[in-house]
Amino acid sequence: MSVSIWQGDDTQPVYAVDVLVVGAGLAGSAAAYFAKQAGRDVVVTDMRTPGSGASGRNAGFMITGLDTYYHEAIAEHGHDAVREIWSLSERTHQHWRRFADAADVPLDQCGSMLLAESEGEAVDLQKAAQAMHADGIEVIFHASDPLNRGYYAAIEQPWDAAVQPFKLTQAVLQQSGADFVPNNELYAIEQVKPGLVRVYTQQYIFEARKVLLCTNAYSTRIDPYFVGKVVPTRAQCLVTDPLPEALLHTCGYSDYGYMYYRMTFDNRLLIGGGRKQHKALENNTTDDHITGPVQETLENYLKYHFPEVENVPVSRRWSGIMGFTADHWPLVGTLPDKPDVGFAVGFTGHGLALAAGTAEIAVNHLLNDAPIGVLDAARVH
Repeated sequence: MSVSIWQGDDTQPVYAVDVLVVGAGLAGSAAAYFAKQAGRDVVVTDMRTPGSGASGRNAGFMITGLDTYYHEAIAEHGHDAVREIWSLSERTHQHWRRFADAADVPLDQCGSMLLAESEGEAVDLQKAAQAMHADGIEVIFHASDPLNRGYYAAIEQPWDAAVQPFKLTQAVLQQSGADFVPNNELYAIEQVKPGLVRVYTQQYIFEARKVLLCTNAYSTRIDPYFVGKVVPTRAQCLVTDPLPEALLHTCGYSDYGYMYYRMTFDNRLLIGGGRKQHKALENNTTDDHITGPVQETLENYLKYHFPEVENVPVSRRWSGIMGFTADHWPLVGTLPDKPDVGFAVGFTGHGLALAAGTAEIAVNHLLNDAPIGVLDAARVH
């Protein structure tokens, strides 16, 4: 916590609420929507503003699926669990499209391509495609480079999309109908008795029947339960000046997902990644500054695969902090010593793939004790 005794001296006014959602990113905004749909009065609060964290700093890839290649995920988690996560991802995208359509959020139905940067990765892509076909997922496997940019193979998912993630986050929060308190950092949570949780923030002391933490990378600041379960991890991006023509017509990602790139809606080339080469620098940090080594890696990648932009100025560089879990799947549950405090955290850089569906499960569990399924945090210790 970083709230001083001067900023929050425990004399703030009391704010009585039914359901308090902490975090106004994609997951928190979606959770507020589902709680309101359940007939509850909902307040959302955030230490900053809507989408100010990773939800407004990512590349905007609406890619269906998992963090791990499909066949490898089956080997690690089992077939039924992987199918459950895949369905959750499909449901998440149904929600995002509905929110985006209602608010005219920019969304490009451009599909996605997972590209191989080596012959070994091409073999893995083929195995993944075969496993997906066996499950009736009609991806397109390319045995060579469909972009003619030095790749070895690709899996294409034509149904995927690129979105403006910051505007999407704002649209979801607005459509939730929840009240919102911005710039309001939390510094303590107390389960007073069953049905009463006291949440201490800079502006208010909330007294809530239920609390849902959608705090992702910042969860370890809130409760020690998350230490070792959610690891804050930095991601970095850059974007060029506008180009005369689009160099890509898809969301591209490669090197087992460590590199990713797309065109923006005003025809800039965006690239993110570079963490694989600098894991020690980017791991376990909530510092959202950019770093020279990662930015140099991104620039060198562009020069190799997109030589047309070598002399095009970079117009913006930024970073965001993701929350990683050990098995790269989100965590849903309630705090062991605070049974009225639920959580939906640990999206491992795939919030656009899973956050809405995960938030829906978390709300239903917190309010109705509904089963969680494969995302149950009880799987980790």
